[in-house]
Amino acid sequence: MNSKYNILIFVFVTLLCTNCNIIPNSQITDANDYDAYLTTAENATLDRIKQDEVFWSDKLKQTPNQFPYRGKLASTYAEYFSATGTIEYLIKAEEQLLKVNEITKYENPSYLRSLALNYISQHKFKAALNHLEKAEALGENLQSTRKMLFDVHLELGNYDKAQSYLSTFENFSDFDYLIRLSKWSDHKGNLDAAIKYMEKAMAVAESSNLNHLKQWSYTNIADFYGHAGEIEKSYAYFLKALELNPNDAYAKKGIAWIVYSHEKKPAEALRILNTVTTSYNAPDYYLLKAEIAQYMGFDAISRAQLDLYKTAMENESYGDMYNKYNVLLYTGNDHMLEEAIAIAKTEVENRPTPQSYDLLAWSYFKNGHLDKALEIVESHIIDKTYEPETLYHVAEIYKAAGKTEDIIPLKEELLASIYELGPTMRDDINQL
Repeated sequence: MNSKYNILIFVFVTLLCTNCNIIPNSQITDANDYDAYLTTAENATLDRIKQDEVFWSDKLKQTPNQFPYRGKLASTYAEYFSATGTIEYLIKAEEQLLKVNEITKYENPSYLRSLALNYISQHKFKAALNHLEKAEALGENLQSTRKMLFDVHLELGNYDKAQSYLSTFENFSDFDYLIRLSKWSDHKGNLDAAIKYMEKAMAVAESSNLNHLKQWSYTNIADFYGHAGEIEKSYAYFLKALELNPNDAYAKKGIAWIVYSHEKKPAEALRILNTVTTSYNAPDYYLLKAEIAQYMGFDAISRAQLDLYKTAMENESYGDMYNKYNVLLYTGNDHMLEEAIAIAKTEVENRPTPQSYDLLAWSYFKNGHLDKALEIVESHIIDKTYEPETLYHVAEIYKAAGKTEDIIPLKEELLASIYELGPTMRDDINQL
């Protein structure tokens, strides 16, 4: 089904893109820089993972009482998920980790952390916290546990606890500390500090010459540079990530976003994304393709991509991982507003962060409950987050409530964040 829709997109783009009334920004990207990564037939990472799966599966069959092999197999499935976006591998990893934790009676901190990491990937943050607290009580390798406790408390909106854990492993030479300090700085709205600490982390990764750390650093610093408007640097580091791993779907998505949002070349952005979604299966890529097609005026393509997303969401294995996307999708559909409210409430229960409350406020607002939306904004959102998408929702709610003066600084901030929000948002922001 993917190939059918990719062909449809190619035909529409080839025949109709000359009709697009789109004014480009300055040219930064060059297809010659990244084309070789789009057509690569080999995937060395995936080949290695497949070999590891066969190896550890055979070892487990030969000696089923050797439970550490289950841990190795779980790690292999987690790598499969990272490389392909296929949710079933994440669930397989969970199954193996549950078995190995049962065998060790939930008294092995390493296996508890591994299971917690799996639950973080599934957005089961409270379950992750439960297992990390067990690991913390056991005491072994406390720093590793506390680093993950910072991560989970940040995701859950327990900001005082997150900051407290961050202070327990302070070390400005440690990669793990620096990336978390960067993340904390970004949470606090200090993008300059977030970039500074991520650059320091990247230097540590490069000096260690560990490819997986460099890879992670390059894509994350590329994101931060993009948020800061340093698009050339963002592009350069996405390319550096692809040099290390030509199959890095996230880096390709990052380049596609630059091509679409900065350079206003949606046809080229779709071409890039089509090469990604032939082998990488994360559903949010369909939503991005739908947005780009809508921007081009290609409603048929946009609907087709939305259908692919909705089909993916029929897989119950995704659980609550795509709650945010589903709320935003449903609030755009007058017939799905009650569903949006229900999902937003679940998300607030799962992780009561300002972003989750934003989903609930936006759902109430779209459903005509302005007073409820405004109450949530004032109590749980305003001055607690700096995410542009959330600030846009706040501005729309303020506009409806007649809080004109409060909209002015939000509008300035949003116009400065148009690259991050995407070109489809410019008219909406100008109308605030």
